[in-house]
Amino acid sequence: MGRIEKHRFFNFSRCFLQKDIFTFIFPPFTSFQFTTETQTQREKKRKMNAPTKKKIEKKCKIRGYNIKLEALDEILSFVTRFELTEQDEATDLVLDQLEHESIKSTVIDVEPVQRVVNLLLEADEAGETLETFASSSSSAIVVIDVFDVPRYKYDAIRRNFYQYPGSLSLHGDAAAKSALYRDRFLLLSQRLSRHQDFSKPAFESELSQFRSREISPIQSLVGQKGRRWVMGVISQLEDGHFYLEDLTASVKISLSDAKITTGFFLENTIVVAEGEMISAEGIFQIYSCGFPPPEDRDKSLEVLAGHDFFGGGTFTKEETIRQEEMEKRAVNDMFVILSDIFVDKEEALGKLEIVLDGFESEEVVPSLFVFMGDFCSVPYSQASGPFSILRLQFGRLGKIIAARPRLKENSRFLFIPGPGDIGPSTVLPRCRLPKCLTEELQKSIPDAIFSSNPCRVKFYTQEIVFFRQDQLYRMSRSSLVPPSVTETTDPFQHFVATITHQSHLCPLPLTKQPIIWNYDHGLDLYPTPHTIVLGERSPQKAFKYTGTTCFNTGSFSMDSTFVVYRPCSQEVELSSL
Repeated sequence: MGRIEKHRFFNFSRCFLQKDIFTFIFPPFTSFQFTTETQTQREKKRKMNAPTKKKIEKKCKIRGYNIKLEALDEILSFVTRFELTEQDEATDLVLDQLEHESIKSTVIDVEPVQRVVNLLLEADEAGETLETFASSSSSAIVVIDVFDVPRYKYDAIRRNFYQYPGSLSLHGDAAAKSALYRDRFLLLSQRLSRHQDFSKPAFESELSQFRSREISPIQSLVGQKGRRWVMGVISQLEDGHFYLEDLTASVKISLSDAKITTGFFLENTIVVAEGEMISAEGIFQIYSCGFPPPEDRDKSLEVLAGHDFFGGGTFTKEETIRQEEMEKRAVNDMFVILSDIFVDKEEALGKLEIVLDGFESEEVVPSLFVFMGDFCSVPYSQASGPFSILRLQFGRLGKIIAARPRLKENSRFLFIPGPGDIGPSTVLPRCRLPKCLTEELQKSIPDAIFSSNPCRVKFYTQEIVFFRQDQLYRMSRSSLVPPSVTETTDPFQHFVATITHQSHLCPLPLTKQPIIWNYDHGLDLYPTPHTIVLGERSPQKAFKYTGTTCFNTGSFSMDSTFVVYRPCSQEVELSSL
């Protein structure tokens, strides 16, 4: 289905939900006679349709929803009215219509389901017919709050991942802090163990000894002579003295003569180093040092055995093929991404109106607008105006968007908080903007989506991560040694190399950037996503590294810059007014 047809579906669906007159066709069946069931019959049918119930739950999870039992029963009651071959389409129909309900969270309650089901029944009673819109982009974009992402831990003995069984508290204990570093280390360690340059040779020979870079535990360095390869976390256990530590021991290191690779080498980053012990001083002299090499995304997915690290749900082989086919046809879909939209500045809102007017007049409007903070020109903690004024300014932003009817009807709007926006603290991840601030905006844009920072978006099979944080400058200032100039002198490329190799959005020390210990996994980049979108106040940049498209939007209010991204081709258009 082409782009124009998709937009017709958006308008069409809204008309349907408003009970306007329309024709609804649902091949291969055209009409259905619904029957009234007693509660006993419904209970009996629910027991007989356990497989269907599981399918509904899975489809909800793929779209990023958790469904309550009563809502699940309501959908099941509707779906089981159809033949088995038609139940998948019926489920998709209900979930597609739920996309247009004003659902305030990722949990589906029974009330919106009842509204949708009742409208479908009324449509049938009115003699209207049903049509599936399987390729609609309304269900192609799934927004995932990182606080809803499941946590997985690596079992070094069994050599597999398992989902953390307990609930996660925002206030972790001391063990949670140590687990943060242990989990990061084990994640990269299991990845490194599969790399051909660091795997243990199968047969001992002169050739294998020459080519092998087998990793030695730090504990084994005691009394050893000659060069060894080790993997560890750079730590400052004493003021001014740096150590390399793994799960077995720690050793003082010297980086004075080290040859390093691309990236920022910071305290708490995980490195792979070659060196030898200086027995007289008990120091491990490092000769070459680099980050653990990245792993191809497809290879990582094979190891994960179906675990959903991204949080957007997993697909069967058939569903993956279907999603890929629809993704290839979505050539007109585009995302418009802006960072630093100061709603308290007339100049910034004026520039935003120019951008919106430009896309309003396009033949095909964007599928998604992503507005990243800060939404206030000064950090909220330092803002002089009362909260009510900022609330009204958000309401004005909503009216500006609503004044463009084509954008309001056919585009979705995602809001991600910045480091200076209102929130419990500056700790990462940051929770979504509070409802008390966004209520006025939602009156104009009921379908607006408010999510965490960072935020994850799944577009068909593609995984995209959005992160609004100013850390490039802090990384360059916190680097223990000057970055290598062998491959590049561009700080942004060093930044991208660092987060990609570390499989983490913020490898800065906790003293520089606090992180919620129990939700550190929300900042993981494993398996490597298809695209990483950064909202930095540094100049616009785009860089494709090890198969991952990474770009920085720049500051819209300060530099008038924004980005147009086409997910189908992963094409990045750096734009400005």
